[in-house]
Amino acid sequence: MAWFRREHTSVPAGGQESRVPEGLYTKCDSCKELIYRKDLAENAQVCPKCSFHFRISARERLDLLSPGGWQEFDRGLLSADPLQFKDTKPYAGRLKDSKAKTDCYDAIITADGAVGGIACVLAVMEYAFIGGSMGVVVGEKVTRAAERALLKRLPLLVVSCSGGARMMEGTLSLMQMAKISAALARLHEARIPFLSLMTDPTTGGVTASYAMLGDLNLAEPGALIGFAGPRVIEQTIRQKLPEGFQRAEFLLEHGMVDLVVDRRELAETIGRCLRLLG
Repeated sequence: MAWFRREHTSVPAGGQESRVPEGLYTKCDSCKELIYRKDLAENAQVCPKCSFHFRISARERLDLLSPGGWQEFDRGLLSADPLQFKDTKPYAGRLKDSKAKTDCYDAIITADGAVGGIACVLAVMEYAFIGGSMGVVVGEKVTRAAERALLKRLPLLVVSCSGGARMMEGTLSLMQMAKISAALARLHEARIPFLSLMTDPTTGGVTASYAMLGDLNLAEPGALIGFAGPRVIEQTIRQKLPEGFQRAEFLLEHGMVDLVVDRRELAETIGRCLRLLG
């Protein structure tokens, strides 16, 4: 027999029912302050109190960078699950679930648009699709975006947000690093600008390939950027890492990125950079 019973009620102890609907506020991961979601949306998903940059979807990113509109291409490419991989659930099931959650066939959207008034080709990664991991489809779409930029003689902008190469596709995912790098080398030889924007997080094989190959490498404030994560490095070298290690500001200080730019100023800054690069 239970000693007590909990009464479920929506009325607070004070006796007055709350009239604040749920979901109107969110808590900042950095300053822990409550933020009105509408204010956050109007501020490009940047905390108005401490400027912490929340993660945003690929489509939100494209709308911010190319507010005049953008046109997606190569949308229908999808993985064939070449290894028939299965861990706690089949890889095919993960692909299906991620597509339903993000309305993307894989972890990247490629599009034609205009950033800061400059026409360009964009490739923007979607972290909500299996951690933005790079598999065969991501590699193919970035390569095609580079080839499209070469054909149209337009600058290329790639926005990275990724946990690295996709383990479910094994060596096939690692091959994309060389494939994309070769396409970017052809772009470089043709003297067509390639800008890389790294957001939180940009790690693993993505960092070790195209994310660090830009004519200009930009990053958002506070973004985690590196190959292995800080915890793995500390366990390997058995040393405490410096404060802020692998964050965008640390990389800027040590010459690994060229600019750290607030999201609210990105479109204008990228447009200015593209005009300078000609």
